[in-house]
Amino acid sequence: MTYKIGVIGDKDSVLPFKLFGFDVRFVDTAAEIRQAIEEMADKDYGVIYITEEYAQKVSETIARFDEVMTPAIVLIPNHSGSLGIGQQNIRDRVEKAVGQNIL
Repeated sequence: MTYKIGVIGDKDSVLPFKLFGFDVRFVDTAAEIRQAIEEMADKDYGVIYITEEYAQKVSETIARFDEVMTPAIVLIPNHSGSLGIGQQNIRDRVEKAVGQNIL
């Protein structure tokens, strides 16, 4: 099965992903972010990249997908830079999988 890749965030941060053929969604409100995540999850997206800033707005929605295999929701920095949330998220997941922080 082939999965699609989606990207959610502000236009300046996610527009370059369109060059790689990713499905890019420009949204603003928390309700629009939730709706985009739910639509992508229902349509066989394997990975959803979302900017850290937008992920903060819908942390409860993202937490629901932490326990499922797909879609994998990956936090990325926006065009202004990283908030460190994405890196911490990856550290936590690696520590959970391996049993210790190897990063």
